[in-house]
Amino acid sequence: MGDPDRLLAQTSRTFALSIPRLPQPTRDAVTLAYLLFRIADTFEDAADWPRARRLAALDDFAALLRDPDPARADALVPSWFEAPAVSAHEGYAALVRETSDVLRRTLALDADTRAVVLAHALRTTEGMARMVARSDDRGSLRLADFEDLRAYCYLVAGIVGELLTDLFVLAAPTLRTAEASEALRARAVAFGEALQLVNILKDSADDARDGRTYLPPAVPRDAVLALARRDLDDAAAYVRTLQEHHAPRGFVEFTALPVILARATLDAVDAHGPGAKVSREVVLAEVAALDLRLDAHADALDALTD
Repeated sequence: MGDPDRLLAQTSRTFALSIPRLPQPTRDAVTLAYLLFRIADTFEDAADWPRARRLAALDDFAALLRDPDPARADALVPSWFEAPAVSAHEGYAALVRETSDVLRRTLALDADTRAVVLAHALRTTEGMARMVARSDDRGSLRLADFEDLRAYCYLVAGIVGELLTDLFVLAAPTLRTAEASEALRARAVAFGEALQLVNILKDSADDARDGRTYLPPAVPRDAVLALARRDLDDAAAYVRTLQEHHAPRGFVEFTALPVILARATLDAVDAHGPGAKVSREVVLAEVAALDLRLDAHADALDALTD
């Protein structure tokens, strides 16, 4: 059986830092949700597969999410590794091989949590399939305009914001008030969109080489940067809502850290162009500074404005 923490570490940088800060049982739920989303994303991004094979894998995975059947997953896995394999990335390939175990662990969650995780993972998987259907046979995808960009970000990241909000409200009584839950839901999509836009801006050169144009040519880069900054302000407000309504500290840490790192990454990309990254030293310094602020019961994001 695969170790979810090991699979997380092999497939993510930011989330491998932030998910362990969540309290149980939310930590397990978010870990499994992330792994399910990553499996779908691996099928969407299968660079060596023709469009029809990507669509077939996404359709099979969607069927597993509608009716989780680990035995069926075990039967499907060999087809995903017939040459060419689904991914040359060692971590992504290892995760896809463990699809049945991820499903088994998801089925072991309590009923309400399991329903949230599977429903949102299915929505994203079906959305990814619609995007792949729009690509050419080599998988090249070109988003047409600003609304197309935002629709894509919603499918792959805005839904994640909604998933997290549902899990947080389910787990923390202080977030179930109308004031808290409505404030979180109002900013959940922007929270996810912010992080995705930063990734798109950072990775735009690599994506273009792979035949994916997520930045529509007709949309000025400055407009995308401006939207990302507005979304990050909403994401900061989301974090502050958690803090103001006495959410568990782990919820605040988990959401604050990617917002802080996304803001730093966006500044680097704005200054130096695609490919600019935040150094490991900066990441560690930001983690330490966040811990100090929370230890002092200060604003988790006092360096950011909303």
